[in-house]
Amino acid sequence: MKKIIAILLCLGLVCLSLACFASCTQKSERLIRINEVTHSVFYAPLYVAINGGYFEEYNLQTTLTNGGGSDKSMTALISGDADIALLGPETSVYVKSQGASNSAKIFAQLTQRDGSFLIGRTAQEDFEWNSLKGKTIIGGRRGGMPAMCLEYAVYKNGLIDKTDVFIDYDVQFDLITAAFESGIGDYCTMFEPAASQYQSEKKGYIVASVGEEIGNVAYTCFMATEKYMSKHPEVVKDFTKAIMKAIDYCHSHSANEIAALIAPSFATTDVTLLAKALQSYIDIDAWTTVPYMTEESFDTLQNILMRAGTIDKKIAYGDVVDNSIIDAVINE
Repeated sequence: MKKIIAILLCLGLVCLSLACFASCTQKSERLIRINEVTHSVFYAPLYVAINGGYFEEYNLQTTLTNGGGSDKSMTALISGDADIALLGPETSVYVKSQGASNSAKIFAQLTQRDGSFLIGRTAQEDFEWNSLKGKTIIGGRRGGMPAMCLEYAVYKNGLIDKTDVFIDYDVQFDLITAAFESGIGDYCTMFEPAASQYQSEKKGYIVASVGEEIGNVAYTCFMATEKYMSKHPEVVKDFTKAIMKAIDYCHSHSANEIAALIAPSFATTDVTLLAKALQSYIDIDAWTTVPYMTEESFDTLQNILMRAGTIDKKIAYGDVVDNSIIDAVINE
């Protein structure tokens, strides 16, 4: 009898071990390592999905790391250090244009407008872009989307860089505020919440939105390698569903409500300032309604890159965009 009990106990332990192993395996397959290009209120729907429990609703676990630049986020993706990356689509265009074999594809778009604001030293309620003639603007790193979008915005208004207006590309993105405060330039660009914080301290004033001036463009998107997408189609699909719910939340709730929900992701930012920054993005319609990157917005992106001289010819939309996941979600 004791022998039978011992055997049953052993079998029970084996079954328990197998169950634990299966559970761990399932958890690892449902764990998504997300790499974001930078941490910004601009990406509010992502933090809504995290803090609002939308990922958990689809039995997904997530970790979030800061890439510190699109090139670094792309490297993390291709090397396997990240499963999904939130970054600028221009990076995939550069890689493809250089003839490299790029196995990462865009499967959803999050932001549809540039998120930077033009900051002046004085308040200008009736600001006109052509008033920038003869002025110097700190625009960020050459080849970066904020700098290229700024250049495209002034070009749309009949101004040519280095001829009519002078865009300073020598200041690193994270040093723009300090450089402007030290007296460099007549204008600069800032993202939120830095722009609202700067204005609240009366150090400078928001005079225009670069994104509003340019209009819709393929801006920040979610990417994954073809290998990951083919191996985990349901995971990527559920991730997209969670993001879509978060986007819907941002379009149907006030800036104050969104701020309260994403506050844990911005622990050092005052929630009132957070709400003000969010309102700035609501006002310019920064987020997509459906996270589908259109050919038109992708073409606008490439027009901006061509104008900036970072590419000399366009690539095909299908070379870097895979709509199979978003199509499946929409059809459901």
